[in-house]
Amino acid sequence: MINREDNPEYLNSFLDYSITILNKSPNSIKEYNYDLATFLKYIKIHFGLTNETDFSKITIKDIDLNTIKKITLDDIHAFVSYLATELRSKPATRARKVSSIRIFFKYLSAKAKLIDVNPAQNLETPKQEKRMPKYLTLDDSKKLLDVAGNEDNRNSERDYAITTLFLNCGMRLSELVNINIKDIKFDDCKMTVIGKGNKERTIYLNNACMRAVKEYLTIRPKEGVKYDSKDALFLSERRERISNRTVQYIIKNELRKAGLDTNKYSVHKLRHTAATLMYQYGNVDIRALQELLGHASISTTEIYTHVENERVRNAVESNPLANI
Repeated sequence: MINREDNPEYLNSFLDYSITILNKSPNSIKEYNYDLATFLKYIKIHFGLTNETDFSKITIKDIDLNTIKKITLDDIHAFVSYLATELRSKPATRARKVSSIRIFFKYLSAKAKLIDVNPAQNLETPKQEKRMPKYLTLDDSKKLLDVAGNEDNRNSERDYAITTLFLNCGMRLSELVNINIKDIKFDDCKMTVIGKGNKERTIYLNNACMRAVKEYLTIRPKEGVKYDSKDALFLSERRERISNRTVQYIIKNELRKAGLDTNKYSVHKLRHTAATLMYQYGNVDIRALQELLGHASISTTEIYTHVENERVRNAVESNPLANI
């Protein structure tokens, strides 16, 4: 939860701009606020404006625009270096903070006209290592579904539907928990979800998904549901919209019962699994996969072409001359 009273006015103005003009999602706004608050706290230390080194105790409300105008590209680089060396932040984390800083200073200089010079204009994004996505095999995916639908599980219909949607549709955690019943078009076997950047997209539901959702709806509680959750598809045992944490717990428990490594696999890895299985067994075009997953850039989707690389390697190794 963002406490705007702790922010300087220009930061809150940027957040308002991001909501109303850039149409950023609540999660993005929360990330912007956290990233920029961290940056401004560092600036107070870097400029000698505080003796406090505990970030949680540093306030930023008193950082005025005169201080912001003194920030240079070198100061931003020093912050990124601090993230890497002192906080041990991963390249992806540093890249996100750099993106937040770049958008923030662009707003201050080009939109709000509060500063004359944009120090982040030539700020580069830290290079990230490209890693192959971890995913479940087809057999492991079937094991997970068996565990989810086990009759010993008192929430088997719900948990099976959740797992089925993850493994068949490749949706994000936030997209799944925010599904409303009215979002599903049962006659057309499809539904709409709100993805990153508040972007709406259509997800088509195959027979397994439709069957799992319909079976869950037959036992989904109708009485005693919290007022603000009455439209939610998936409910917790408290009869309110299921939370991210609860879904993460459900999947982790299923993975453990299926004998799969919970340190290696997670909810997000089920998204990788769905994409990989579709690419591997369905001969799905990379552009179609991009649209299905809701990726803004095709380069993000291209990580799934690793499957094709494995096929090439297997083809070479299966050559009868390979072991001569």
